[in-house]
Amino acid sequence: MIVGVVKEIKPDEYRVAIVPGGVNDLVRNRHEVLVEEGAGAGSGFNDADYIAAGAKVVKSAAEVFQKADMIVKVKEPQADECRMLRKGQICFTYFHFAADRALTEGVMKSGCIAIAYETVTDRSGRLPLLTPMSEVAGKMSIQEGAKYLERPMMGRGILLGGVPGVEPATVLILGAGIVGTNAAKVAAGLGASVILMDVNLDRLRYLSDVMPANVNLLYSNDTMIQEHLVLADLVVGAVLIPGAKCPVLVPRKYLSIMKPGAVIIDVAVDQGGCCETIKPTTHANPTYMVDGIVHYGVANMPGAVGRTSTFALTNATAPYMLRLANHGWRKAASMDAGLAEGVSVVEGRITNQPVAQTFDLEYHRFDPAA
Repeated sequence: MIVGVVKEIKPDEYRVAIVPGGVNDLVRNRHEVLVEEGAGAGSGFNDADYIAAGAKVVKSAAEVFQKADMIVKVKEPQADECRMLRKGQICFTYFHFAADRALTEGVMKSGCIAIAYETVTDRSGRLPLLTPMSEVAGKMSIQEGAKYLERPMMGRGILLGGVPGVEPATVLILGAGIVGTNAAKVAAGLGASVILMDVNLDRLRYLSDVMPANVNLLYSNDTMIQEHLVLADLVVGAVLIPGAKCPVLVPRKYLSIMKPGAVIIDVAVDQGGCCETIKPTTHANPTYMVDGIVHYGVANMPGAVGRTSTFALTNATAPYMLRLANHGWRKAASMDAGLAEGVSVVEGRITNQPVAQTFDLEYHRFDPAA
């Protein structure tokens, strides 16, 4: 199989879909790897590193899309990239379809096989290809939140951990999954007063045994969210429903009860966000104000720490890439039910039910054995 790696073109995206070691594994299994010139630069890999691993470096993304049987990426195909996808070609990346109808329709029109990192599951039902980036984003949410609480950034002028004689910031985290747990660890480590909410009581019981004393674990409902929004200096949206649009937990009317200059970091923005007033932003222009509240909606937070994120991501994705290359997408999916969960669009047909429901489009159940 010919595997293609292109340079990410989303603004301020520095990750790359494969490291030289992953190229080496593919080449040793008799696959050809085409890498667009400069694709790894943002993560600290030069073209010579890929050539040494056995890849062929080509001048343009167009050449990669034209020749490759499988395109591996980090972020969802941008409009120009969707137009270069073709029928039967595999595209293996993060898609987050439910937040973007235009992307969904563009991928359907291309006729490609879209396999989404974020809905691949393992034998325990976890999301192994989403987890590493959720870990990075969770930790970064507090790092960014602490920065935007500073007064020059239009925040309240609050030091997250306080100092002796001055109380620390209050951090409200909505969702106790991978993002929320990592956010809570970092916030607690910096000395903040942390409130971590979720609807999964078993998860809350587990976290009560491992979290430090300055993390308060609460069952999430609308009343509790309102009560603690009043207290919060920093709110982290960390809600995930795999493959589906995120529910709104913070409608605009709730902003009026928050402290002026409080900060919302909505990590769920790439799935629509759990704050009604959130919208995607970029690292170049990460924040905006609504009703006196600072909103941070960067949809590719881990892209800012490209080297760390690339290694974390490709540690997880490389075995799946090799499996797809060795067996083809249909046989690989038939061998691994968890990988089959990632097959979201097949030659114009939506095979992910939450995405079809989100846009009221026809759903086609995917049977890898067919």
